[in-house]
Amino acid sequence: MDLPRTLLAGVLAGAFTAAFPPAYAEDAGIQLFKVTTIKDEIVIGLSPDELKALGGSDAGAIAHALAQKGDLTAWQYNVRRGAGGELQQAPTAKVGLIAHASLRVEPYRTTYPIAPHD
Repeated sequence: MDLPRTLLAGVLAGAFTAAFPPAYAEDAGIQLFKVTTIKDEIVIGLSPDELKALGGSDAGAIAHALAQKGDLTAWQYNVRRGAGGELQQAPTAKVGLIAHASLRVEPYRTTYPIAPHD
């Protein structure tokens, strides 16, 4: 009798975790965004100050800033191992984005801790 209840609890816990992943980005203050073009896609991270300078805190602010300015510099984020061997989302290179008609910017969520950039 306990097995079905335990199984149900496990399924519900898994569903809850999938629906509401940990908010590590907010802990580090960095918000991640996936930038997609015809050719490829990358993940960038912006601090609250960087987002404020763009005039907002969502993907629309980034897209608007790119359309207005024509380009944007940001840190590219990738998964790597931290000092303790744990996986983390970390800045790997500063990249320049150029406005293009086929560009798409959307929020990006990760379950890994996010390392801040400079």
